[in-house]
Amino acid sequence: MPRDPNRTRRIESEIQRTVSELLRREVKDPRVGSVTITAVQVSPDLGHARVFYLPFERNRDADEIQAGLNGAARFLRGKVGRHLKLRVAPELHFQPDEQLAEGMRLSELIDDAVKQDERRHEGDPEPSKRDSRTNE
Repeated sequence: MPRDPNRTRRIESEIQRTVSELLRREVKDPRVGSVTITAVQVSPDLGHARVFYLPFERNRDADEIQAGLNGAARFLRGKVGRHLKLRVAPELHFQPDEQLAEGMRLSELIDDAVKQDERRHEGDPEPSKRDSRTNE
């Protein structure tokens, strides 16, 4: 019988909310610090969940945060399973969310290109005069 995609999305959303709350309230590992859970992807059999995160502090060591989250994964899995009342709780695999960082990098590149274009066109005559020159 095929899985209900709405159920999968609901489970992903609940895992995201629950893990965020547990990290904030119950995980005392100093390596973890403050992280934001940005997304969760659950496997079709609900046996595994990839949990994407971003650290609040950019100057923190990424390997240290990853080690802290990996250390807390079993504890979080048990809590998530009990909270969501799942027969089998998914194994949690933490991954840094690189999509947001890549989006920010692309946004900066676009902003730089726009600024360069504006600087290049500062000395140009008005667009209507420029158009009349090119049409001759």
